[in-house]
Formats: sequence, C-alpha cells, structure tokens
Amino acid sequence: MKNSLIFLILLLIFSLTGKGDPGTNDKPKNNNSVIIPQDSAMSRAQRSYNTICASCHREDMSWFAKRKWKYGNSQNDIYTSARTGYPDFGMPSFKNTFSEKELRDIANLIHTKLELNIGENGIKDLDTKRIPTEKLNLRLDTLITGLDVPWGMVFLPDGDMLITEREGKMFRFRNGKKIADIQGLPEIVSVGQGGLLDIRLHPDYKKNGWIYFAYTSSSNSNQQWSPALMRARIKNNTLIDKQLLFKATPEYKAAFNVGCRITFDRKGHLFFSVGDRGIVENVQNLSNDCGKIHRLNEDGTIPADNPFINQPGANKSIWSYGHRNPQGLFYNTETGIFWESEHGPKGGDELNIIQPGKNYGWPVITFGINYDGTIITRDTAKVGMEQPITYWVPSIAPCGMTFVKGNKYKGWEGDMLVGSLRFKYLVRCKLEGNKVIHKEILLPNIGRLRNVELGPDGYIYIAVESPGIIYRLVPVL
Repeated sequence: MKNSLIFLILLLIFSLTGKGDPGTNDKPKNNNSVIIPQDSAMSRAQRSYNTICASCHREDMSWFAKRKWKYGNSQNDIYTSARTGYPDFGMPSFKNTFSEKELRDIANLIHTKLELNIGENGIKDLDTKRIPTEKLNLRLDTLITGLDVPWGMVFLPDGDMLITEREGKMFRFRNGKKIADIQGLPEIVSVGQGGLLDIRLHPDYKKNGWIYFAYTSSSNSNQQWSPALMRARIKNNTLIDKQLLFKATPEYKAAFNVGCRITFDRKGHLFFSVGDRGIVENVQNLSNDCGKIHRLNEDGTIPADNPFINQPGANKSIWSYGHRNPQGLFYNTETGIFWESEHGPKGGDELNIIQPGKNYGWPVITFGINYDGTIITRDTAKVGMEQPITYWVPSIAPCGMTFVKGNKYKGWEGDMLVGSLRFKYLVRCKLEGNKVIHKEILLPNIGRLRNVELGPDGYIYIAVESPGIIYRLVPVL
C-alpha cells in the first residue's frame, strides 16, 4: 500500500510538471524556447506535448530536428504518425489519448518548431579544453567523427579500435583514422533499434583471438528477426571461424527493445541481454528468451549450474528475468557484482544488481507508465520480485555502463558511469557499498550517448550516436 501511494504521488508530479524523482537531479535546464501565447491552441498543444510526448522526444523537440524521418516530416505526416502509431517500432497510437483537434494542434506545434529550425545546442556550447565537474576538470578530445550511430567499441592489444555501427558495419581505427572495413560479417537485419550492436573481446583475447558481437538476425521470409550472438576471429581484417552462439526465440517483427549487451565474468561465462521486444506477456514466461539475461559458457554451451537448468519448460540459458530493455551490463570482476541498467517505459528506468534466478518485475511492477499516459500497474513492489538499486523518473534512457578504475580520475575511483540517450549526457554514480549515494550530470547536451568504455590506457571513451563521434575524456589541472 505504501509503495503504491508513493507511485501515485510520483505519477501525479510527473504528469503535471514533467518532473520526478527530484533527488536525482538528472534533468537539465531547457535553454531552447519559443514564446507562445498562454491561451492559444499552440500553448495547449505544448502542454499536452510536455505531458505525454516529451518523455521520448524531449521538451525542446531537438530529437526531431536532426533525425531521419522514416514516415515523413510534413504536418500531415506527423499527425498520421501520432494518430495511428507504428507499434513495430515502439510508437503507440494516441488516437484514444487526444481528440482529433488536439492531435492536429500537436502536429502543427512540432512542424512549426521544425520550420523554425530548432535543433541541438550540442558540444559547441561546451568549452572542450576545460570542463569543470565536482571533483576534477576534463578536456574533451575528439578522436573519431563521421560515424553513423556507433554502438559498440573495443580496444585491440595493438591499440587499434573496433567500432560497430548499428546499420551493420564494423570498422578498424588506428590513431583516430579508419584503416579498414571489417569483412565477412553475417547477414544483419538493420531495422528500428536493431542492427549490429555490442562488441566485446574475450578476456584472454591475446591467447585465443575471439571477438564476440551482438546483432539482429532473420532466418525466415516473413520479415521477422531476433537478437543473436556470434563469435569470430579476425584475419587480414576479415572475420573467420564464425560461430553462432545464441539466437533468441521466438522471432518477431517488432523492431525495438532488443537489449543486446555483452559482459564476461572471467570465470568462463558470458552474459547476454535480450529485451522484451515489445511483447510484454513473454517477460514472465520462462519458456522464451525475451526480457531475460542469459548466461552461457564462452563457447555458447549452457553452464550446468544455471538457475533453471532443471526446471521443466524453462529455457536453460536464463540467468534472470523480468527485464524490459537492458542496455547496460557490467560484471565488476573486482567486486563480483553484476550490474545492469534498463529502459523503463515512460519513467521507471532502473539500475539493478543481477542475481541468478531472480525476477526483476517487469511488467508486473514498475515506476513508469505507458507512453500514452495510461497506467501499466499501480504496484512498484511485490513479494518475490527485486527492487532496483535506483531508478529514474523521468526516464533518461540509460545506455552503456562502465566503472572508473586506476588513478587518472581523482575522486572518481570506483564510481559508475552511465550514458543517457534521452537527455544527452553522462551520469556519474557515486557508490557506497551497493547503494548509489550521489549522481552528477556530466557533459550536458553532448548528444545521444550510446556507449561509455574505460580504455586499456586508463582513459574514458564515449560514443555519441548523433552526430556520430568518439570522444576521450582527459583530466586536466
């Protein structure tokens, strides 16, 4: 009862003001504004937009300004998209949320602001030579530009970088310059949020040369597909010895909530996340792979001590379940703690510690609501379901995760870094044991931050999906 009351209070605050979880301080100020008369149809449309639409598309609408419009960006196109929705791409219909006039007014508002060329402040607003933070000052070095939605990045022993693009390409960079397109990739379905996604090196890469990567794959002619995990070696910048280790079932046409992060425990196992694919009824069902984190041996076989290995009807690879869209995985080998971040719906993004066989609740419990403002559930807690270590309302869309190690970043040692797609910044989470005791927003409005990695040189690298840049963060005096 207490948790339900807290949820309703948060929901009321969020619905009326667009704000929530004030203690997180994770919502930057909006500097882009257009003066609209308070009692006009445009002002009412702006209020409706802020209440319902901004959780995905930002209050300043900058997410619209520099995107590829799959279904057109005319005023009528925008109206049609809002009215009918595109469920396979995670866009619900709002015809039962708004009246016809309200929908047309919202479309007019968005189109008007696009005509006024409202865009992103972007990195140009930052002094890249000296960026102050609570503990230290940073310099932002631009290493690589011109990428198209960079998703994963790893560092080879010779100092080269492998970078994946969601559209289905893998590149090799040396000292910031592309030296090769990696050949021999499997057939990749690049649709919606799917494509060529995370990439990781085997912990003993120097000895065995294995590279692991996630992608979306199809095996039929019905335009259905699913997340897959492959390993291969590289010879002359071509993939060889390719082995398909895992392919999630069942296949769907839905092109969102794919998950697809990889991490290793350095005990001979790897973990692979699969989102709910928008089919929420599958998440609590152990006979399918959706909404789960899977544990495999490094060769793709199933470990004999997986939690559901002896449960009839359960998929044997499942390590944990009740997840919506896990976009951050990090097994901290120094502490033995397995961390995960996942996208909630409208609100309710979570940071979790993953334990074997545990149920993390989606969609039975959540701190979020549907994108159209309707209630998913009034429960935020339930017996037998895990609570997040922390959560975000409104959603930040967490993506990518790493821990600060070494001595280059004084005052950050042991802190967690999480990227934000929605608010376009980096979050530093200060930990005390297994609790987040403080959050700091870094690099505000840098762009949709897709990944963050600690390089072998001890420096932090971030991948920004728009405009497609890899940066290195360097501490300065």
